[in-house]
Amino acid sequence: MDLHHIIAFLAVAEELHFGRAAARLHIAQPPLSRTIQQLERHLGATLFDRTTRRVRLTPQGEALVPAAREIVAAFDTAERIVAHAGQGAVGRVAIGFAGPSSHALISALAQQVRHDQPGIEVALSSTTYGAEAINKLREGTLDIAIVRWDSTPPGMRSRIVRIDRFVVVVPDTHPLAGRESVSMAELAEEPWIFLEPSSGSSLRDTAIRLAQQAGFIPRIVQHGPDTWTIMALVAAGVGLTFTVASAFGNVITTGLSVLPLEHGAEEAHARLIWRAEETSPAVDRVLELSEIALPTPEGYAEG
Repeated sequence: MDLHHIIAFLAVAEELHFGRAAARLHIAQPPLSRTIQQLERHLGATLFDRTTRRVRLTPQGEALVPAAREIVAAFDTAERIVAHAGQGAVGRVAIGFAGPSSHALISALAQQVRHDQPGIEVALSSTTYGAEAINKLREGTLDIAIVRWDSTPPGMRSRIVRIDRFVVVVPDTHPLAGRESVSMAELAEEPWIFLEPSSGSSLRDTAIRLAQQAGFIPRIVQHGPDTWTIMALVAAGVGLTFTVASAFGNVITTGLSVLPLEHGAEEAHARLIWRAEETSPAVDRVLELSEIALPTPEGYAEG
């Protein structure tokens, strides 16, 4: 039994007419009949009931149809994989991202890849923050990362894919809750909650830098392992935190008040970063698709 037997069987099974099946396969009817007979002998079962008036599947024939379709589909898939492997149509691409603030970006990119290149597996790694993500790119354990980084690191290339704003999050019972904006200077005496220093978070570094520019060093009362935990601690009244506005689309905001930094505060740039010397066709293809899913905002150039 080989593939042409299966294709012939499916043609007859779907047409239930040897003449139409033969025409569909662009062969004469006698060779088609012989092919079906060979298949039946190989399987030791009659697949069709044939009369002068009609052709119908036997129970054994009906049972074979789903498996036959799977066999044909598997052969088609194998041909596509071989034909397109050199163009990056198959492979595994590891992408790192921080957390809730990147969910919409990651979702858009993953959907684009799945739609255009289903043979590429996108392996996602969350809670992968700035410096850690850059190190993993250099090590080769990540292929692409979405991070908030001020500039393109050496040996890398990058594109800005989102412009965000920095915000401060306080409990909804805080005296500042409900304000339209807040300055860092107003927060000098407040307790802060940040990610662990070892996380490599650029948001943590930015918050400390802005605080120092405002004339104080943040009083850190607790560290959290991720954004979700930090938000829970803020809602519990332990302290306040610093993040970006887009982080709130995918976290529970009950008990929280989000305060934008006052007008004139610097922007938060989310970047897609990858190694400058990338040789993987799959990674190159995902980067091409990222330009569709995550276009660079107008006025911002690739780094």
